[in-house]
Amino acid sequence: MEKVNVKPAEGKLGIMVVGCGAVATTFMTGVLMTRKGLAKPVGSMTQYDKIRVGKGADKKYLHYQDIVSLAKLDDIVFGTWDVYPQNAYQAAMYAEVLKEKDIEPVRDELEKIVPMKAAFDKNYAKRLDGDNVKDCKTRWDMVEQLREDIRNFKAANNCARIVVIWAASTEIYVPVDEEVHGSLASLEAAMKADDRARIAPSMCYAYAALKEGAPFIMGAPNTTVDIPAMWELAEQTKMPIAGKDFKTGQTLVKSGFAPIIGTRCLGLSGWFSTNILGNRDGLVLDEPANFHTKEVSKLSTLETILKPEVQPDLYGHGNDEDTQYYHKVRINYYPPRNDNKEGWDNIDIFGWMGYPMQIKINFLCRDSILAAPLLLDLCLLSDLAARAGKYGIQRFLSFFLKAPMHDYTQGEEPVNNLYQQYTMLKNEIRELGGYERDEEID
Repeated sequence: MEKVNVKPAEGKLGIMVVGCGAVATTFMTGVLMTRKGLAKPVGSMTQYDKIRVGKGADKKYLHYQDIVSLAKLDDIVFGTWDVYPQNAYQAAMYAEVLKEKDIEPVRDELEKIVPMKAAFDKNYAKRLDGDNVKDCKTRWDMVEQLREDIRNFKAANNCARIVVIWAASTEIYVPVDEEVHGSLASLEAAMKADDRARIAPSMCYAYAALKEGAPFIMGAPNTTVDIPAMWELAEQTKMPIAGKDFKTGQTLVKSGFAPIIGTRCLGLSGWFSTNILGNRDGLVLDEPANFHTKEVSKLSTLETILKPEVQPDLYGHGNDEDTQYYHKVRINYYPPRNDNKEGWDNIDIFGWMGYPMQIKINFLCRDSILAAPLLLDLCLLSDLAARAGKYGIQRFLSFFLKAPMHDYTQGEEPVNNLYQQYTMLKNEIRELGGYERDEEID
């Protein structure tokens, strides 16, 4: 097979993180500690996973970096934007995810990571009160200032390439509006007309990143790059985009456990999921308009794995209309837990002759500890995609995301089954390394 022409990962990779809160600082601290040999990047596919390449006598199991050229941890430079002016060391201490002993050895490096002023609109996150905010006359002005930030950061840090990743709060729900979001021209016109209701600040970050030749990754459930206008921009700039929402705790469980029910041909009456968390993410999600954005992304997972139209006897009953199992998701802000999120799943299944059974899963997870390796993998693999000349929606990154991007205008369904997502990921790495895509998704 002809090898895909992938440019080597030479020079420094600037990772610019929107948001310098719990997730971002846990990610940065972990990378810096790992570089010093003082921590292990557990949970990172790019650092640990091995993929089989070749078959029969030619079969080998290799780390990703032995198949494709990935940026090394030593080559990463961090930048960030945040509404709060505290440097990454102060923010990491404030987040209280990591112990002081795991932050202190890289204190000097973290203190140098000082957030640039954020492009922020309080209407999109009413619970946040930071004052490290840009003064933007219009949304277009916001875009221009962000583009300048990216250019300045790249030059000041001598970076060969940049990746921009969103690790900030969930914005209020922005419904897709064909009039503004349907084409790049209409999106740009709305930005210039300062349409604040339909142009979220996150869209300005994404637009700025793509225009500056940087892949953009949406780590929250925001609508940001889930619109045809952004797909058009990604095509124009030949840049990869990925999103949305890091798949950390409960949805990871759901995408991995639902296939058990489906594969075993058991029935599902209902799946009730609830979460308690107390970090800044929880605070923002306590606002109903922000929660709705999250709810939409969390609800989509199950429906593409256990389909009533495919197996009506197993999944066609349970809710009021009696056409599908009942699926409910709840998030409750509970400050005592901080970043130590707790997710409960109560699953009502039925078996032979319709007899009911129950499964209960209680996941006491650490949100930022699960998210940090996802940021690393998404940044390294988006950079890889850009160097391979791949642009637009990167479906092979669905494995890392709660509500994977897809072209809904063409009736495409996202792949949410964890094992199918893993196959997509492996096949892409194989192909980019010059090997055959040799696993099927049934």
